Formats: sequence, structure tokens, C-alpha cells
Amino acid sequence: MNRPLHRRMLAIALAAVAYDAVVWPAFAVAEIPAIASRQRAEKRAFTDSQIIDGFLKTAFGAEHHLAGRVDRIRKYQTPVRVFADGNRSDRKAQVAKIVTDIAKRVQHLDIAMVGTGDSANVLVKLVRDRDLNRTITKFYGRERAREIQGSLDPQCLSGFRKNEKFEIEHSDVILTVDSSDFIFMDCAYEELLQSLGPINDTASVPWTMFNDNVSMGFFGIYDQYILNLLYDPRIKAGMTVAEVKEVLPAVLVDVRTWVKKVNNLAE
Repeated sequence: MNRPLHRRMLAIALAAVAYDAVVWPAFAVAEIPAIASRQRAEKRAFTDSQIIDGFLKTAFGAEHHLAGRVDRIRKYQTPVRVFADGNRSDRKAQVAKIVTDIAKRVQHLDIAMVGTGDSANVLVKLVRDRDLNRTITKFYGRERAREIQGSLDPQCLSGFRKNEKFEIEHSDVILTVDSSDFIFMDCAYEELLQSLGPINDTASVPWTMFNDNVSMGFFGIYDQYILNLLYDPRIKAGMTVAEVKEVLPAVLVDVRTWVKKVNNLAE
């Protein structure tokens, strides 16, 4: 996507965009073995109420939003096509691996990589840490960039634009490439998943990567429940909390069956 076109689209969309950021402390250092250790220790069994609580807290609301209502379901109703823009082939390969993993684990989500930005509705911008602030300014404008940088000092960022039906039309994900593999994978998973709709971070759910106090680096069981609930066809963009609660019990039964199958979970 060329920059002038993107900037025009963003200017039109400011009334309906939400964004999320991941902030890493300076001492955060880890390598890929940290992912394996977290997977071994991962909690894999959850009650219905635990799953529903996390879904409602992340699918509704927004930790940071520029304008517009955030009390409705927001999701893609079209196939999701992801383009990674940057010079680091190793990071592009990691993004592609993450997208493939998401596609495998979310039953009703059609998501895949594409080779050009023109055919993508999710743009992943890979930047050097020194270029992050400049990139945020290009994406969100000088005033919003100062607000984001002043309150968050992010290491990675995601946002999406939705229409009047609360259907997501375009997402932007900004990732810094200078960090360790663990930090990059953790940021990339969280921001890509949040760019699909569950944009609200919550500190009250300890099993989700949408908690700023949780670092995972992989697509955990709990978050698979959240994304599979969101992308079940019975959960539609624009639904209110009350409307979602009416269908959640039936949807959760089918989601449990899928998550169990794709992860080989025990009875």
C-alpha cells in the first residue's frame, strides 16, 4: 500500500479506529527456550465461566481508542490477508509462521499471507527500534503519535479501522525487529491477534496474552478459545453484550470441541 493512499484512508477512519500497544521494560530479555518452558507450564483446562469472562473483557471495549463506540463486537467478516513490509527476511518468516498457526487454530477464520500490500487488509510494518516513533507518526499523525508515545512508550502497536457495521476493514501492526526472538514472537502474536478484534487488554485475566503482565510468545489454549468464539459465524460484528450472551453457551460447546481436537487435549 503506498503511503499517500494509506494516509488518506487513516484520515477518514479516525472516528472509528482502536489501537493497542505492547510495552516492554528495558530489562526484558529472553530467548526462544522461554517459549517452550511456558508451553510446558501452560494451563490447559478452563471452566465455561472463565472462558466467557475473558471473551467479554477482551472482545468488548478498547484499552486505547481514538473515537467511536467500543461496546460492540468488532471482527473481520471477510477473508484476512496479511502482508509483512520490511527488510528482515527472518522476521517476515516468523510473521508467516504465526499467521499459519493462527489459521490452523481458529476454525472459521480465513487468514493467510499475501505477497503484496495492495491485496492485504492487514499490514505488518517491520521497523528498526530507532524508526518506531517516526512510523507511528506516519500511521496516526503527529498529535496522536505524541499521545501514544507519551502514555505508552510502546515496543509494538496495532490498530484497526471499522465501518458503521463494526466490521473491521483494515488493520495495521507495527513491530520492532531489533528485540530478541522471544519478545518479537510475543509482540507479533499479541498484536496480530488483537488486530483481528479482541483489542481490549485486561489485567484481571491471568491466562491471556491480552494482559500486559503476561508474556507467552505463542498462541495459548485460552486465547484460542477467545478467537474461536469471536470468529464463530453466530457471533456477528455489531452485536451487543446482551446479544452475545444469548448465543455464547451454544457457541462454546462447539468451540470446546474444536480447541480440544486441534490441540489434542485430554478429556
